[in-house]
Amino acid sequence: MKLALRKTRLVIHLLYGMWVVATRFSRVTPHQRFELNRAWSRRFLQLAGMRLVVHNDEARMDEGALVVSNHISWIDIYVINAWRPTRFVSKAEVRKWPVVGWLAFKLDTVFLQREKRSDAKRIMHELAGHLIAGDAICVFPEGTTSDGRELLPFHANLFQAAVSASRPVQPICIYYEDAHGNQSTAPSYIDDMSLGESMHALLCGAPLTAHVYVCDPLAPGAERRVLAAEAQAAVEGALERLRPGGSRAREAARMQPSQPQAANDDLPHPGDTPTPNGPLAQ
Repeated sequence: MKLALRKTRLVIHLLYGMWVVATRFSRVTPHQRFELNRAWSRRFLQLAGMRLVVHNDEARMDEGALVVSNHISWIDIYVINAWRPTRFVSKAEVRKWPVVGWLAFKLDTVFLQREKRSDAKRIMHELAGHLIAGDAICVFPEGTTSDGRELLPFHANLFQAAVSASRPVQPICIYYEDAHGNQSTAPSYIDDMSLGESMHALLCGAPLTAHVYVCDPLAPGAERRVLAAEAQAAVEGALERLRPGGSRAREAARMQPSQPQAANDDLPHPGDTPTPNGPLAQ
């Protein structure tokens, strides 16, 4: 498929996501929102030429956990939502991004103004409240993106939310693999790269596999710096297992289904041809 057409399909799918959020989210249950989000995210990965493989999913916690992940790209969010939709903490600048920022806002993303120390304290209290209420929250403790080959140091500040709420921390590791079985840096969104340039590199690198390794949860009793160090060690261990030398872990992986669950089979699959009577053709 020509690159320009693939970009167009992705943009149409983003617009379709806006339509779903604007017209349906206020009329459905939280569980239905969860399933709509996951189905949309899975379809986004498909259109981007990416399949999802999840490892150790039996360790997943669905409620009241602070999920912490390494951070490579803007598409990490859709990879995680295709696995298990969750609320995210993001830098405030994302709110201003076209389409993506609006979707993030409507999906209850918590925006952090990193240059304001007082805002970190506010966010910590807000996150602790969500955790106590049983929500899962995802943060990227590296504080920025990398090419994914090595981890950056984990910042401990937001781990205080789990300590204050007495809720566990669930580390996860994201790893992108190319068609030859090697680690791919095509999805990385780093340096001064624009969102458009990043999308172009991502599509040129397809087909890709997004691996998510779900690490065992960490008990909340430790001090935040200890939790941050333990979480980083867990993600580093998972990253090592997912590299080519750890291929046995991949062979035993549980692959996520490529289609939404039966409850969502009636949803239109966007990215094809707009129709006069609906947002997109099935």
